[in-house]
Amino acid sequence: MKAAVLERLNESPTIRDVRLTNLKVGQVLVKIIASGICGAQLQEMRGHKGNAKFLPHLMGHEGCGIVQEVGAGVTTVVVGDKVVMHWRQGEGIESPFPEYVYDGKIITSGKVTTLSEYSIASENRLTKVPPDTPVELCALLGCGLTTALGIIDNEINLKLGESIMIVGCGGLGLSLIRGAALCSAYPIIGIDILEDKRTKASELGATHFFNTKKENLTVSDIDVIIDTTGNANVIGEMSKYLSKNGRMVLVGQPPPGVDLQIPNGVSMFAGRGKSIKATQGDKTNPTEDIPRYIRMNKAGILGVDKIVTHRFNLGDIEQAFEVLKNGTAGRIMIYMEKQ
Repeated sequence: MKAAVLERLNESPTIRDVRLTNLKVGQVLVKIIASGICGAQLQEMRGHKGNAKFLPHLMGHEGCGIVQEVGAGVTTVVVGDKVVMHWRQGEGIESPFPEYVYDGKIITSGKVTTLSEYSIASENRLTKVPPDTPVELCALLGCGLTTALGIIDNEINLKLGESIMIVGCGGLGLSLIRGAALCSAYPIIGIDILEDKRTKASELGATHFFNTKKENLTVSDIDVIIDTTGNANVIGEMSKYLSKNGRMVLVGQPPPGVDLQIPNGVSMFAGRGKSIKATQGDKTNPTEDIPRYIRMNKAGILGVDKIVTHRFNLGDIEQAFEVLKNGTAGRIMIYMEKQ
């Protein structure tokens, strides 16, 4: 099969021939239809994620596919099921790390990988969905959308009419804007350094947008600030816009060894106390949350169809990663077969 393989750090993955191995207990073989590319995969390429030590390895962690075969012990899915492929643990067996044959050698990859024609996944990294669930929604629910909605829904306790500022309007940032709109936050402020993001942010629910390369921020007393950039300087700068009881959430991960500094730290003690937390949607439960979000989409409430801005075929993976690097994309979608 064809798969995107990361062979060396600081380089984009390339398409290579990889051979499947026999399924182990708790593993499932999935034919992948489409996969999103998460911004975190830039960190993976740079060696900032733990799986960098497994080079070479397959990539991707949010996808949509069809079950082709199930290993011993698997009970939550059967052959023919449409599934969301996610990196978080859901119901089912936690299987051993999948193995593939590449360049005549056994290589190990994550419990789920999605940038390939087929994938061996741990049962608990799959959630069955209705057959009519849109493919791109399925893929988004593997990471970006469930991360964003999970943070809004499960972690920050966003109240009606509270103000929120989303720093960085890539795929995750746009999903966070949509989640804030669903909760009737106001104002919803998008921050980015690319003018192209203004329209998308507005379409998904942002009431205000600032291009900080061209505009000065004219806001203050923000109840919730969510940073997706992982840029230490940006995080420090944005913290001063918190309200007296504001909550700051760090979703973008700074590189290892980078320190975070909060200017005028005593200001964090104003009011009943401000708070800063780091999370990547850790309280999200795929088994419970994914069906809820699918019901919302079917009812016409979710409104996330504008998050995907670029689509490529698997053979164009290097071009797709160049778009990811230049920061112009919302979410990038990779299709395994030519569209």
